[in-house]
Amino acid sequence: KAFFPTERLDEINQFTAKSFRSYLTGTVGLAENTVRRQIGMARQFYNAAIESKLVAENPFRGQPVTVRANPARFYFVTPETAQKVLDACPDREWRLIFGLARFGGLRCPSEVLRLKWQDVDFQNEQFTVHASKTEHHSNGGVRVVPLFSELRPLFQDAFDAAEDGSTYCIGRYRDKSVNLRTQMKKIIRRAGLESWP
Repeated sequence: KAFFPTERLDEINQFTAKSFRSYLTGTVGLAENTVRRQIGMARQFYNAAIESKLVAENPFRGQPVTVRANPARFYFVTPETAQKVLDACPDREWRLIFGLARFGGLRCPSEVLRLKWQDVDFQNEQFTVHASKTEHHSNGGVRVVPLFSELRPLFQDAFDAAEDGSTYCIGRYRDKSVNLRTQMKKIIRRAGLESWP
């Protein structure tokens, strides 16, 4: 609304759409991947408008929207670093949260908080992850992850301490007011380490 001079869909042209990208990059100062996500949403919005016959064409068509990897944010958490963080975690559930992200490769918080005890198969040494981010893929966003040796004791410890009838593997930190990122940074500092990207 701060950028577009009109609210009419049919009055936005390709020049305005490209100018919007420049505005997001220059004036607002958003990172390239964030700009691509914003343009992608605008493009989806216009595609829906075309299907509803509200407009004839999409002014955002042709603009890059694929989010690219950012090598500057890559960071390898060594086993030694991971152990220091695990030792600094305040309880069993936090150790499992960190372990699932570091050793299981789960997205946090979405996949970690969605994990249920019924998804964990101790006998066959595996657990099933349901990813809302990839539900639209052919596998329905479901993947099976091995119960790696680093994860097995973290799962077992949390399971042994869980209340009877518990549904979710992580029960204490499910409230929307809990900011896992902020807490994780505190734990990393408690471990005597610098936060990574």
